[in-house]
This record gives sequence, structure tokens and C-alpha cells, in this order.
Amino acid sequence: MDVHLYTWVITAIVLIAVLGLDVFVIGRNVHEPSMREAGIAVTVFVALAVIFGLGVWATAGSAYAGEFFAGWLTEYSLSVDNLFIFLIIMGKLGVPRHLQQYALTIGIILALVFRAVFIAVGAAAISRFSWVFFIFGAFLVYTAAKLVADYRNHGDEEDEVTENALMRFVNRRFPSTDDFEGRALTVVRDGKRLITPMLFVIIALGSTDLLFALDSIPAIYGLTQEPYLVFTANVFALMGLRQLYFLIGGLLQRLIYLSLGLSFILAFIGVKLVLHAMHEYHWADWAPFGGEIPIWLSLTVIIGTLVVTTVASLAASARKP
Repeated sequence: MDVHLYTWVITAIVLIAVLGLDVFVIGRNVHEPSMREAGIAVTVFVALAVIFGLGVWATAGSAYAGEFFAGWLTEYSLSVDNLFIFLIIMGKLGVPRHLQQYALTIGIILALVFRAVFIAVGAAAISRFSWVFFIFGAFLVYTAAKLVADYRNHGDEEDEVTENALMRFVNRRFPSTDDFEGRALTVVRDGKRLITPMLFVIIALGSTDLLFALDSIPAIYGLTQEPYLVFTANVFALMGLRQLYFLIGGLLQRLIYLSLGLSFILAFIGVKLVLHAMHEYHWADWAPFGGEIPIWLSLTVIIGTLVVTTVASLAASARKP
């Protein structure tokens, strides 16, 4: 895919401006969005992603458009799973509803920064070393297995996400207030600076973003090696997450099989990466498609898995009291 520098620059400016408008302008009004407000925002951002994908189809062909849609759907699904962890963190740390939008804004900014770093590192590694696909593939298969294990030990998950090593270190070393002080991260009491629970929230969200970035970047590089598509799919996947959190906050808890569906998708992409690496060394000539799983099959697997996971989750949740 031949992407000119000016296309890169224009795309980056427009996407970051749209994301910045949502995060820094709309998000400055600290409040809990209404269902109507959240629904309109999510619809607009999803529509923008679809329009962009159709634009890729019109200018670069259906293959690259398929890669974008597969990457965007995978990253969006991982982002929804990330929102579920955010929901746990907010609940465990007792974040007031009117402050959750601010915390989510910071979480989205950190997610964008971490993913941008890993996109650059991943692109540099892929351009120089074909064997890095073996590492990416193995890591995704490991992540898929871990998701299944976490699902089976769901009761321990809430403690793990809010009591990681960084959180324990900060809690031991720095005195803190008992109550939130608005959006302030630190306050001064009796001449002594104390950290607030909001700082704990930001640390928890940031460490979660870092872990999800480690999963998401190898996953999308398993679907496309075009840095332009990797970048745009990730930015579109982060758009509207703040509103989506409030729109489907209750629904997130009903998607009980989401992690299992994601584990299957990640395992599939992991195998795809390993086969791609074998194809590069001509070790997979025996395999169907020469070891290169076509994007139409990847897109079919991803969409099919998400549909089955969602329907099964809602059906199972409806049977529970």
C-alpha cells in the first residue's frame, strides 16, 4: 500500500483533531453523559470508521479495506474488553459517577500514547526481522490461553486489576487522602502533600492500558502489516470509548463470554502470524493458501466469533435471575 507523506500527515491531523475534540473539548464538561448523548456520539464515531474503510476500498482496493475492517473490529473488541476492566477499577476504587468521565479521558489518552509507541516499535521490528512474527504469534497464543484461565478464575480478577505491583508500591510509599478531591491528583493538608484516590485510579487505568497495548499491537499486525492501517484502526477503535462506557455500562457485565471470544480471535491471529512467518521462510508450502490465511477468511472468523459470543452471552445472561 503506497501511502504518500501528505496523506499520512493529513490523516494524522484529522484523526487526532477529532479525538482531541472529543477528549479535550467535549470531555472538559465533567458529567455523566445521557443515553441519548452517548448513543449519538458512538453512532457518529462508528460511522466515521465505516466511511474511512469504504474510502480505503475506493482508493486502495478491497483487500486493504478488508485488512482495515478486520483490524478495527479486533481493536474495538479489545477496547470493549478494556472497558470492562475499567468498570471493575471504577467500582473497586469507588469513583463517583460524575468523575468517571474525567478518569476515562485520561485512560484513553494513555492508551493512545502506549499504542503509538508499540506501533512504531512493531513496524521497525517487522521491517527488519521476519522471525519476529514467531514471537508475536506465540505471545498471542499465550495471551489467549491466559484469557481462558482468567475467565475460569473470574473471582480473582477484580483484585488483580486494582492491586498490581505499581499500585502497592504507591500505596506504601505515599500518604493519601481518604476521599476524592474532584479531579485533583494531589492536595496539601497541614503543609503536607498527599495523593488522592484519583491518582490511584489513573495508575490503575494506565497499567491496564499498557497491558492491553501489548496484546493489541501484535494482534493487528497479524491482520495487516501496513503501518497506516494499523495506526488508523487503533485511533478509530479508541474514538467514542468514553461514551460507550456509559452507554453499555450495564451491558458490559452481561457479555460474560466476551473474553472467551477474544481468546479464540487472538489464538486464531497467533496461528496466522506463525503461518505467515513460516511462509516467509518457505516452510508452509504444504498448508492451504501457502500458509497465508486470506483476509476474507480472517474477517469472517472475527465477525462470526463476535456475533456468536454476543448472542450466547446475552442469551445466558437472560436466563440468570
